[in-house]
Amino acid sequence: MKGLDYTALTVAIIGAINWGLIGFFRLDLVALIFGNMTWLSRIIYAVVGICGLYLISVYGRISDHVLGQA
Repeated sequence: MKGLDYTALTVAIIGAINWGLIGFFRLDLVALIFGNMTWLSRIIYAVVGICGLYLISVYGRISDHVLGQA
């Protein structure tokens, strides 16, 4: 489970950096590298979104872990 958590977190961080570049500089690296809404760029956007949704489950595990040690 830990490996999946780290992978999802890494993908979500990369996605967040891309969104920061879009917000600050209007530069979409995914579109620049893979093309604007090509099938590959859409897969990348979908994977980032799925990783973000998966990371919601981390909140429950963090609070269970912290409460279990208290």
